[in-house]
Amino acid sequence: MAETSKMIPLGTIAPTFKLLDTVSGKDMQLTDLASDKATVITFICNHCPYVKHIQARLVEIARTYQAKGVSFIAISSNDPVGYPQDGPDMMRKESELHGYTFPYLFDADQSVARAYQAACTPEMYVFDSKLHCVYRGRFDDSNPTNGLPCTGKDLTQALDDVLAGKAVSGEQVPSIGCGIKWR
Repeated sequence: MAETSKMIPLGTIAPTFKLLDTVSGKDMQLTDLASDKATVITFICNHCPYVKHIQARLVEIARTYQAKGVSFIAISSNDPVGYPQDGPDMMRKESELHGYTFPYLFDADQSVARAYQAACTPEMYVFDSKLHCVYRGRFDDSNPTNGLPCTGKDLTQALDDVLAGKAVSGEQVPSIGCGIKWR
């Protein structure tokens, strides 16, 4: 059953974290990964059809905006005992298979998902240079069943506004996707 994001209040300061990057095998902290322009944090996982639907476009957008100085961070918080396809080894393989150009972090105790009030995958957050939340919600209006093209327009509009020094519209739509698999 699909779940929608809870939409943390705009202006919320990004909760800090130190998590395992499944690709490098190193612990990474938000403070080391954040950009002085904008930082995108997305909660994803390997098996969710909503994530699969946006995956290729997310990678393209990440490449485009990383070239503009935006940092991208992906986090999986799913329980790997109940969902072994979402464990660290499979996350590394998924990252390599799809050419992720961003760290794919494992939230082993699910504390980071709780701190961000993440509820589903995919769920997008954009933070400004001071790590204040300026956008949270959906990637775009497409999903695996509605036939709309996957563009990433909601995310890219927020990023374009931040990079242009403009306020991001407060009219934001919750993400919808697979619920995070809690322990």
